Amino acid sequence: MQQQDLYRTESSKPVAQFARDLKEVAATYGFVVHNAEKMAMAEAFARHNAPVAPDFDLHMIQLCKPEKAAQSMGANPERSVLMPKFVMAFSGEGKTQIRFLRYNAEEIAAVVGDPQFPASLAETYGRIVTMIEEAR
Repeated sequence: MQQQDLYRTESSKPVAQFARDLKEVAATYGFVVHNAEKMAMAEAFARHNAPVAPDFDLHMIQLCKPEKAAQSMGANPERSVLMPKFVMAFSGEGKTQIRFLRYNAEEIAAVVGDPQFPASLAETYGRIVTMIEEAR
C-alpha cells in the first residue's frame, strides 16, 4: 500500500453526526450503508463483552451500491475480495478524523486479473470521496 491510497480528511461534526450525514448523502448517489445498525464499534464490542473506553467512538461505515456490486460480482466473483468499502470515522485532535483506504489500478490488477475492474473500482472510489466531502 502506498500513502496516496489512504484518503484522509476531518470534520468538525461529531462522529455519529458525520455517519448519519454520510448515510444521507450516500443515498442520493444510490449507495447504502450496509451496516447501519452495527457501525458503532463501541456497541459492537460491548455485544461481545469486549469493553472499550467510554470515549471510544470509532464508526466503521460500510458503503455499498447494491446494483453495481451485484452486476460486478456476477461478472466475476474474484472481484468480491475488493468489494467491501469502509469509511472509518473516529475522534482525534479535537475533530472527527475520517479515513478511507483505496487501491490504485496496479494493486487492483495484481489482486484481480480483470481488465475492466480497475477503472470501475476507481470510479466507485472517486464517488465515495465525493460523498465524504459532501457529508463532512
